[in-house]
Amino acid sequence: MHRSINVIAAVGLALGGALGMAGAMVTQQNLQGILWAIDGAGLVMAAAMLAIKYARTGNDVVAGGFLVFAIGQSLILLSAPAAGLPGSIPAFAAGTALWSTALLLVSIPKLFAMPIRILGIVSAVLFMVTAARIFWGEPLQPTSAPMPTY
Repeated sequence: MHRSINVIAAVGLALGGALGMAGAMVTQQNLQGILWAIDGAGLVMAAAMLAIKYARTGNDVVAGGFLVFAIGQSLILLSAPAAGLPGSIPAFAAGTALWSTALLLVSIPKLFAMPIRILGIVSAVLFMVTAARIFWGEPLQPTSAPMPTY
């Protein structure tokens, strides 16, 4: 059972990573929307599977982190393809803030190797900076160059 959860989660994470980056690189809005829709669905699926996996092993904080990530990604998935980039900015900010929270919940417990935990905490800070800048009124988009955090 754990093997199938790992495979499903790995497929979702791979789809999410590859298609999310691809969506940020294309300029055609329809193609971008499709890529980000598949990316978002894959990430929500993967996060849900990982939440189940870690809840079963008693790692409730980490499981909660994956649930928060799934919720954050769902917010982004809800608006990004249909609203277009300018219309998706509020959902992107909310989702990014939840990604930050999720990464902290996953990275602070001593479940994963230290380099992974450090990378997660650094990523959480960068996501929170991005969310804070948008909440402060900057119209940052997922395609802002070179990255929304800068």
